[in-house]
Amino acid sequence: MELLERTLGSIGVPDAASALACRRRLDSLTKPQGSLGMLEEIAVKFAGITGKVPPDVRDKAVLVMAGDHGVTAEGVSAFPSEVTVQMALNFLREGAAINVLARHAGARVVVTDVGMAGDLDHPGLRIDKVRNGTSNMSVGPAMTGEEAIACIEAGIRAARDEIARGTRLIGTGDMGIGNTSASTAILAAAGGMPVSSVTGRGTGLDDAGVRKKIDVIERALLVNRPDPSDPLDILAKVGGFEIGAIAGSILGAAAARVPVVVDGFISTAGALIASRLCPRVLDFMIASHLSEEPGHRAALDLMGLEPILRMKMRLGEGTGAALSFHLIDASIRILTEMATFEDAGVSGRSS
Repeated sequence: MELLERTLGSIGVPDAASALACRRRLDSLTKPQGSLGMLEEIAVKFAGITGKVPPDVRDKAVLVMAGDHGVTAEGVSAFPSEVTVQMALNFLREGAAINVLARHAGARVVVTDVGMAGDLDHPGLRIDKVRNGTSNMSVGPAMTGEEAIACIEAGIRAARDEIARGTRLIGTGDMGIGNTSASTAILAAAGGMPVSSVTGRGTGLDDAGVRKKIDVIERALLVNRPDPSDPLDILAKVGGFEIGAIAGSILGAAAARVPVVVDGFISTAGALIASRLCPRVLDFMIASHLSEEPGHRAALDLMGLEPILRMKMRLGEGTGAALSFHLIDASIRILTEMATFEDAGVSGRSS
C-alpha cells in the first residue's frame, strides 16, 4: 500500500506554461490556427504533461500485462485459458500483432506476468506475479483487497523501471483469456450500466455465448456487490490482475510526468480504475482508438476521453496504442519541422 499511496501523492497537474508555449508555437506555423485538429491537441497535451516544448517522446514502450481469470470456468470465452501463456510466449518471440506494430513504430514490447495461471520461463519476461490467476468471480471475489493493491503496485513498478531506462512514452497492453468479462463487470459496477448494454463478443462468441456471458457477469455482480464508489473494491470483486497492473502502470507514468496511450477495452477498464483512484491521472492519458467492444465507448465517455482512431479493432495486446504512436510522432514533427509565417515569408492572419 505504501508504494500506491506514494505514487498517488506524486501525481500533479500539467504544466500550463509549457502547454501555452506549445499552443503559441503551433499558432505561428504556416496554417490556419487549429487547422490540424487533434494533431495540435496531442502536441499541446504532451507539452503540458512533460513540461517541455517540444515534448520528447522518442523512446517508446508498450507495457503488456498478462493474467488469467477464474471466470473462464464458466465458458465465457471462445478460447481456453492456456492461450494466455501461449500468447505471452508469442509476444516474447516477437511473433504477434503487437510486435509487428510496435516494431513499425519504433517501440519496445515489455511483457509482465502479474497473474498467469501457468508459469513461463523466458529471459525477456518480467515476473511480478500476484497469484496464478484470479478466482471465479461468479461465485465469489476475484481476488482479495491485498491482492488488488499488489497488482496495481506491480504495474507501478513496471512503469517506473521502464521510465528509469529512458522511456518517455508508454502504451498499455493486455493478455488474459476472460478479461473482457472482467472489464465489462468493472464498467457495469463503476458506471451503473446494464450488463446487457455493454457486453460484447470478446474473442468471438456466438449469440448464445454472449447471452451466457451476460448471465455470468450479472451473477458476479449480484454475488459480490462491488461498491461503485470504491475502485479497489471493484477491482478486487470482479477485476483481473492484469487490469489492476494496467491501472498501476498509468498511475506510475503520470507520477513521472510521462504520457500514457491507453489501448482498447481492457486497458480502458484499467484506466477507469486508475482515474477513480486519482482523477488527476486523466490529464496524463490519451485514448488510442475506439474498440468494437460495445462497452469501450461507454468507458471512455465516463472519463471524458476521445479516441484518436477508429479502426474496427478488438484485439487488445496494445495494438491500438502502438498504431497511434505514428500520429503522436506526426504531431511532434509538425511542431518541430514546420515553418513559421515569419520563417517562410508568408503573410499571417489579418488583424
